[in-house]
Amino acid sequence: MTVRTEQQDGILVVTLDRPERRNAVDAGTAAALASAFRGFDGDPSSSVAILTGAGDHFCAGADLKALAEGEPRPLRSDGDGPMGPTRLRLGKPVIAAIEGYAVAGGLELALWCDLRVASEEAILGVFCRRFGVPLVDLGTVRLPRIVGLGRAMDLILTGRPVTAQEAWTMGLVSRVVPQGQALSSALELARALAALPQQCMRNDRMSLLESLDLGEQEAMENEVRRGRQSLGAGETWAGAARFKGGEGRHGR
Repeated sequence: MTVRTEQQDGILVVTLDRPERRNAVDAGTAAALASAFRGFDGDPSSSVAILTGAGDHFCAGADLKALAEGEPRPLRSDGDGPMGPTRLRLGKPVIAAIEGYAVAGGLELALWCDLRVASEEAILGVFCRRFGVPLVDLGTVRLPRIVGLGRAMDLILTGRPVTAQEAWTMGLVSRVVPQGQALSSALELARALAALPQQCMRNDRMSLLESLDLGEQEAMENEVRRGRQSLGAGETWAGAARFKGGEGRHGR
């Protein structure tokens, strides 16, 4: 089994478990990852998922040894991505917990996640540049949206390593934590998200993601549609009543 899953109080932890290959993803692992996250999306008992890697690394990308040994990895414009779930748009958030390398396709997996928590020793980068392996899990699409065109061009053209601190300054990671604490910190963040009114959070998240494919007028109309769904769920009125009763004042 190259992908492990564990439920922790409404949080699904998905672990790439190929530490002997720095959690590089072969065809079977890609399929298992996609299956795990489809299961998460359809499970009403799970609010947030975390993607992490076993051992000292998050993911070193596609398993080039498997490719060199003849493993078939057809590249198609439909179906799952070569790294597995990277073409899925889930209805709930996913957090990447990054120790060690998150490079090449591993970086693309991290970019697919909504938030990225990295240890201070983590290294990110488009390391596949040196081997002539293209970004085909939406790396060229998501990276500039997250860090901007200029920084994305730098990383994609050079393939250079990026430290966790530099990644934080450019917005590539959301949090930097001490070495060995990426998963525990991601779990803490996941619990905080899971404690929020879920329907409203999910609708605002989806409005944000959907706006990337829409013009301004369409995005506004879509935001209103999502907002009406949230209002219809009743969370807004319940929250307003709690606020009136004194809860959450002064940013608490």
